[in-house]
Amino acid sequence: MKLDVQSIGNGNAVALLGQGIEAIRAGDASFDLSAVRQVDSSAVALLLAWQREAQARGTRLALSGLPPALKSLAKLYGVDELIPGLREDPDKGRAR
Repeated sequence: MKLDVQSIGNGNAVALLGQGIEAIRAGDASFDLSAVRQVDSSAVALLLAWQREAQARGTRLALSGLPPALKSLAKLYGVDELIPGLREDPDKGRAR
């Protein structure tokens, strides 16, 4: 599902939550956030809720086009390891 919003925040997070849960229940757990430019903490909560729904359905949440601000917020709150697409690559920076 491609999000066609430029921001995720307090004003639209509940609507996006519902849309995302509907998509996950319909079998689409892939979300493209490349159009998103601004986020607040609501965006982090949104991704965590989508992750819980996907796990409850036995599927894997797939995120692409994540804005840097969202990655920073998730890391600041200590939840970046819980959200696919935000996890650090364990092999990154490792000599081969």
